[in-house]
Amino acid sequence: MIALIDYGAGNVTNVVRALARLGREARILSEPVPIDAELYVLPGVGAFPPAMERLRDRGWETFLRRWAAAGGPLLGICLGMQLLCEKSLEDGSTEGLGFIGGTVSLLEGTKRLPHMGWNDMVPLPACPVAGGPFYFVHSYALKASDDGKAFTDVDGRSFVSLVARDSVAGCQFHPERSGLEGVAFLGRLIEHLMKEGTR
Repeated sequence: MIALIDYGAGNVTNVVRALARLGREARILSEPVPIDAELYVLPGVGAFPPAMERLRDRGWETFLRRWAAAGGPLLGICLGMQLLCEKSLEDGSTEGLGFIGGTVSLLEGTKRLPHMGWNDMVPLPACPVAGGPFYFVHSYALKASDDGKAFTDVDGRSFVSLVARDSVAGCQFHPERSGLEGVAFLGRLIEHLMKEGTR
């Protein structure tokens, strides 16, 4: 069972469809309740500050801190990946969950914002899974992180497109909107996280 966190930040249905293609059972949760989940997925589109506020208000921040501390597998997608980081400079400065090192900031120097379209992911040697190209939609990004496992270049600017630390990982792109390759990548990443998890 894979649990999808629905905190009012979109794209949950697309992730459910992608998981169904992988033969994975999924359950959508709007608040933490006791279920036998193997992995939690934190999807999302939109702005960081209100998303983080909703996670706190619904009890997800406390739950996810306990889950990750116990070695539970956790995957963040797009805004969900950003929320895994230490903080964001979107509309001021907002603390994130802090599972991934680094600060999210405006993707400056590109020809157009938001950055939308298909781009390659350039994996580092420590990258747990590879693939692409993938579909991106975002205006903010993680520029650098010790937990960065792959990068993407847009108009000469580089940002982190995949992060991983122990049983926590995140991707800035949308694998669920990246065709068959994206779905296959999602499956490989889920398998990797479940192997890394200790719950």
